[in-house]
Parts: sequence; C-alpha cells; structure tokens
Amino acid sequence: MIVILLGAPGVGKGTQAQLAAKTHGWKHLSTGDLLREEVAAETELGLQAQTYMNRGDLVPDEVMVGMVAARIATLPAEDVLLLDGFPRTLVQAQALEEAAPSGSIGLALYFTASDDVLIGRLLGRGRKDDTQEVIQHRLAVYRETTEPLVAFYRDRGFLAEIEADRPVEEIQPDVLAAVQGALSQTKLA
Repeated sequence: MIVILLGAPGVGKGTQAQLAAKTHGWKHLSTGDLLREEVAAETELGLQAQTYMNRGDLVPDEVMVGMVAARIATLPAEDVLLLDGFPRTLVQAQALEEAAPSGSIGLALYFTASDDVLIGRLLGRGRKDDTQEVIQHRLAVYRETTEPLVAFYRDRGFLAEIEADRPVEEIQPDVLAAVQGALSQTKLA
C-alpha cells in the first residue's frame, strides 16, 4: 500500500515517516533525499534539480514522476511505502495514479502546522538553502501547487489529517493508527 505524506516544508513528514518505517519495517521514500543524493553525486539530474532547489522551486514533473515510478516498480505489492515529498502537484498525483498498481494508493496523511512553527523548524535545520527568503518562497509555492492535493485525496476518500504542531512522540501514534486503519480497509476490500 502506498501512503502519501502531504504537508508544508518543515511540518515533520520525513521525521514521522522515518520513525514509522523503522518501527514497522515499512519503506520510506523521500524524494527530497533522492534529489539530494543526485545533487551530491553531481549527476545530470542532480545538477538540473539543484538549480530549482536553490531557488525553492519544484523540480519539473516529468523528472519526478519518472524517478518515483521507477522506484515504486521495484517494491513488492505487500510492502507499505511511505511516500514523502511526492506528489506535489495535481499533475504528479494523476501521473502517480496511472503509474502505481491499481488500488495501491490507500492513504494520504495531511500534516498541518502554523507558518510560525514551520519557519522556526526550517531555520533550525541549518541547511544552507534554508534562508528566510527561500523558506517564505517555498511556503508560497507549497500553497499554490501542493495544497490542492488535499482536496484531490479528500474527494477520493483517502485523506486523514494529522495535527503536527506537537512533539514528535505525540504525533507518531496518530500516524500509526491512520496507516493501520487504511491497511485494515485494503485487506477487507
């Protein structure tokens, strides 16, 4: 089952996915990590992506869709895949539905927190691309391109909201309960 993690930069999607994957043996696929690996390796994709990432813009859909679809194709159907950072646009969401095995998308977790919390977290990470200006731009890009996915997945009956303005250890049980609930539904179907 594919679990899509939605939420603004800094909301804690990656942290929650890493914890859940570690404790339950699920797979965590972070497109941000994939992109950073490509940048570090100075591959052609990495160099192209770095230009967009440095500005706080999204990497083009065709690059992201191809990369994620290739990774999904390698996973056994019984695995739980926590998909972190993808899709980020409606075009990507529609392409994912086409590329993923039928019925494999079982849940979209929507993590929410205030801008003040998000900005504080992002500035505290210490990444060189996390400047106040870039963070503000990333949040604006998120609202314009990614937030519409909330309605997209709500309309499909896949959405569960998680209040992420809390300590990590308080959020994790809600994440696990939502995933376990979706797994139960897919086994009943």
